[in-house]
Amino acid sequence: MTGQPDPGLRRDALGVPHLRAGDVMELARLQGRVTALDRGWQVEHHRWRMEGRTAEYVGADGVPWDRFARQVRLEDTVRRCFDRLDAETQAWLTAYVGGVDDALAEGLTGTPEVEALGLEAYAAAPRPWAPWTPLGIFWGIHLLFGTFPAKLFNGHVADRLGEDVLPLLHAEGIDRSGSNAWVIGGAQTASGLPLVAGDPHRTIELPGCYQQVGLACPEFDVVGFTFPGVPGVQHFAHTGSVAWGITNAMADYQDLTLERLRHEGAEVDGGPRLAARGIDGWEPVEHTTETVRVRGEGELHVPVVVTARGPVVTGLEAELERAMAANGEGSGGGEGADAAPAPGPPPYSLRTPTQVEADLGFGALLPLLRARTVDDVEQALSHWVEPVNSALVADVSGRMRHLVVGRVPDRHEAGLVVPLPAWDPRHTWHGYRRGPAADVPDVMVSANDRASGGGLGVEYATPFRAERIRSLIGARVGLTVDDCATIHVDTRNGQADLMRELVEAADVHGRAADVRDVLLAWDGHSDPDSHGAAVFARWRTALVRWFSDHPSLAPMLEPSGHSSIFAAWTGMVGQIGAGWHSMARLGPERGIDVAEGVRAALESVAGQYDPSAVWGDRHWLDPLHALDVSDRAPSVRRDPVGGDKGCVLAAASAPGVTDRCYGGPVARYVWDLADRDASRWVVPFGASGDARVGHFADQTAAWLVGELHPVDAGQEVAR
Repeated sequence: MTGQPDPGLRRDALGVPHLRAGDVMELARLQGRVTALDRGWQVEHHRWRMEGRTAEYVGADGVPWDRFARQVRLEDTVRRCFDRLDAETQAWLTAYVGGVDDALAEGLTGTPEVEALGLEAYAAAPRPWAPWTPLGIFWGIHLLFGTFPAKLFNGHVADRLGEDVLPLLHAEGIDRSGSNAWVIGGAQTASGLPLVAGDPHRTIELPGCYQQVGLACPEFDVVGFTFPGVPGVQHFAHTGSVAWGITNAMADYQDLTLERLRHEGAEVDGGPRLAARGIDGWEPVEHTTETVRVRGEGELHVPVVVTARGPVVTGLEAELERAMAANGEGSGGGEGADAAPAPGPPPYSLRTPTQVEADLGFGALLPLLRARTVDDVEQALSHWVEPVNSALVADVSGRMRHLVVGRVPDRHEAGLVVPLPAWDPRHTWHGYRRGPAADVPDVMVSANDRASGGGLGVEYATPFRAERIRSLIGARVGLTVDDCATIHVDTRNGQADLMRELVEAADVHGRAADVRDVLLAWDGHSDPDSHGAAVFARWRTALVRWFSDHPSLAPMLEPSGHSSIFAAWTGMVGQIGAGWHSMARLGPERGIDVAEGVRAALESVAGQYDPSAVWGDRHWLDPLHALDVSDRAPSVRRDPVGGDKGCVLAAASAPGVTDRCYGGPVARYVWDLADRDASRWVVPFGASGDARVGHFADQTAAWLVGELHPVDAGQEVAR
């Protein structure tokens, strides 16, 4: 938020930019420029991630992501997507990138991250962006947002314990975190027109992953949220006559496929010629080597293999060693190619609609800005690809509609749970499945649940959050923006009922019985000042760790061999914490004495009981910054946070690992179709990504207590 005044830029009292320009291309350039000024470090780091060049600037900490980005062909894929876009969208993206280039040096210079890394010279003259960089930023953010990491874990469990164990670790249930969105028809609102409200839940990043913005030109006048580095607005917006919000539809649109490679004997460009086993035999593959520069450590050579299914994204190095060893044994690519795999993770390729179709769905973005009606939004979102979303849309006519948008491949259900071998024809795609679309008569809630997901996935969130929101709306009339804001921060914990069932039956005495009494007296609300919520969290942690230490699960505690970027999915303790309810229900079928675990957890809490403890002592704001691993990152206060997994306010932690709040609502909004100026929003931190600036975290206090700011906070400050 520095630099010379920009005609067309007005900031409100929170520093939120409201932009106006003479045409859509001029507006795109202005949005790019302002984004570079406000979020320079953040968007440049995202650009490095797209390129697989973070290690070049931050050192060895960036290697795991860079290896993945190169092997998944991230930049190559989005460049192909850009080339297939219509000419107007290409020009629009190019204008935005031009604006970023205009101001990036100014936006980077002096930021704490640049100074911590000693990149002052780079900041003064950063490399120009490519026109496809916004696509790469968007896809880089969402690559791990789909189902393939879960399949990676499922494959890991199946290999170590057998596929029949998977239900024991099923994460769908009462403690599943996730996003919320709802639309209320005019018959129940004070204005007589719909309200659209919601709060996307993701990892809480610093700076925040969403940027508030107003965008106006003769064609449109829109307020909404954008991903910094991406033009327009994508997920949540109000155009004056139509508004929308989304949640993840939990659809299964990504596949992992088990690959087997063999050495063909000949050398190509100094490297081995490889083939991959497919349905009809051995097939040629694309095999190259990428060079990743590592700051202070020289260069790293990363193999890249793309089969007919897609790029191999994990286990490639071990598979190449196995293939070379088989060739060295004189197999000549014959039987030795089917030898037992070398130690290491299985070699899996990744297949997504974006890769297959060279289409990321950016053809939807300009039509969304120009939308005036529900039908316009539906037509725009017909171009959406991934992630697959559940969208709620309403317009000033009072019409409301629910849409599930994106591309979900039609294939055999066996591949929805675990990776299938490349030589198994069941992995074949047969076109795409169409998501449902329907008018909403009165109220619709979308909370990652099966009812709103359209049946396009495998694991969903429990219906608890959706049902809780519906119950809070009920048959009430005269509902307002303030009523929706209250729903955002409801802390009734859906896990409380199962806990009560388990501890009520526990055979305990003395101090452990006292702990049981505290838990049974808890009102089930995970408020920051709640003692019961704190005791529940300690009991849950103890139970999760007891489950994790069970001898029947011991093989899962050995390292998976997969990259550290997948640790959140492959770590056994974290996965049991995410699905402890399934372990509690199904454990006896696997010889796990759940009652003993419940008793042991109560005894554990009793041994460390603190009568003054409250939930906020354990559950405090702990956002992720890109430099956290190097201890060089800006930080915010450790404020207590209400909510928990299982609440509408699904402020997430990792039971069994940490109770710190690392995930939760990364934005909140209520769109009022009767009066856009009455709409409100908030983000966890602020409009600026620069920790030196007053607007870096000036919305945190409101976010913590559930307050919302007007979409134009007034007190205009000309810039």
